[in-house]
This record gives sequence, C-alpha cells and structure tokens, in this order.
Amino acid sequence: MRTPTARKILWVSLCLLLFGCSREQPKAVERETAPSTGVSPKAPTAPDGRPVIVAFGDSLSAGFGADPGESYPDFLQKELDRRGARYRVVNAGVSGDTTTDGLERVQTVTALHPAIVILEFGGNDGLRGLPVSTTRANLDQIILALQNARAKIVLAGMTLPPNYGQDYIRSFEAVYKDLAKQYRIPLIPFLLQGVGGHPDLMQRDGIHPTGEGNRIVAGNVMQSLVPLL
Repeated sequence: MRTPTARKILWVSLCLLLFGCSREQPKAVERETAPSTGVSPKAPTAPDGRPVIVAFGDSLSAGFGADPGESYPDFLQKELDRRGARYRVVNAGVSGDTTTDGLERVQTVTALHPAIVILEFGGNDGLRGLPVSTTRANLDQIILALQNARAKIVLAGMTLPPNYGQDYIRSFEAVYKDLAKQYRIPLIPFLLQGVGGHPDLMQRDGIHPTGEGNRIVAGNVMQSLVPLL
C-alpha cells in the first residue's frame, strides 16, 4: 500500500509529464498542419531581349476609354508579331499629359533604351490653348533627349477642331512639320487619319478612338514604322 507521500510524488510526476506533453504537442500539430501555399518554385525566366518600341504620349497612346488590350500600342504589338518583327512595344501614354509633362518624364523613356519612340504629344496643349511656342520648345527638347539616347523617332502630328481658329490651327500643325524637317524624322501628318470625324470609330467625346479606331491608328503608325524596323 502506497503511503500518502508516495501517492503525492506520483501525482506530481504525472502532472509534470502531462504538462510537458501539452506544451510540446502544439509544435507537432503546427508542423503537421501548416498551410501550403500551393505555389511551386518557378524556374527563372529569361529576360525579354527584344528591342523596345515606346509609344510615348498622352491619352491617345494610353488608350483612354477603350477596352483593355485595345489601345493602339496593343494593336501595334499584334501587327508586329503577325509580321514576325521581334520588337516589344511599351505603352508610355499618360492621359491628360501635355508636352510639358512629356518633357518631365522623358528620362523614364530613355531609361528603357528604346530602339524606336513614337512621339505623340501636343493635343492637350492645343485643346487648352497653350502658346504654340511652348509646344514647339517642349517637343524640340524631347526630340533632342531621345536622339541623344540613340532612339529613332516617329513624330505623330495632330490638328485641332475648327473652332480654335485657322491661324492658331495652322501654327499648331506647322510645329510638327517643321520639327520633322529640322531633325529629319518620319512624320505621321495626322495620327487619327481615317478615324477622327467618324462617329463609328470615335467615342462619344469625339476625341478618343474606340477599339476599332485604335486598330486603324496602329495601321497609320505602322506605315511610318516599317522603314525603321
């Protein structure tokens, strides 16, 4: 027969054993039930070594209002792929940008070391009635920065609605012609040729193309781009 002292020692020993197990058990459970991410380690992918074409501009380049994948740079990439021309198109369009904004971020474009830049700015300058001299000076500096980065340039020309007055419109359009001649770069006389003024190809605002309109714009760009590829 166990004495009270022996029973007491046995009880304390049992409690210590149970307490020790209860402290260790959660660790075992944690190891067994830790959730899996379900993601297998991916093999490193090779960097995209294709030469870069940058669509550098405002909302017309960004594809404002069009469905995802239906900006003109998207269609341009598809057309290049179809032709087997191994280039990667980067959309650097920002809605609302003026030539001043473009000049401020030109270094983000040169940092991509582009082979070709499709330069599309000025529409917002004109719609805001900014001095034509400012538009010209900004575009001039952007072109110089891109050429210093050894990028070939396609300049996209723009025009304005008739209510802006013929004198202002003529001066505005002349900026693109003069700069293209001065720097000997290809000029798209009017980026929205065959699209602007066609309600079925333009959004309700009358300024931005629909997806189908952007497909045509990509065709306009492609005509000037082909000799540079």
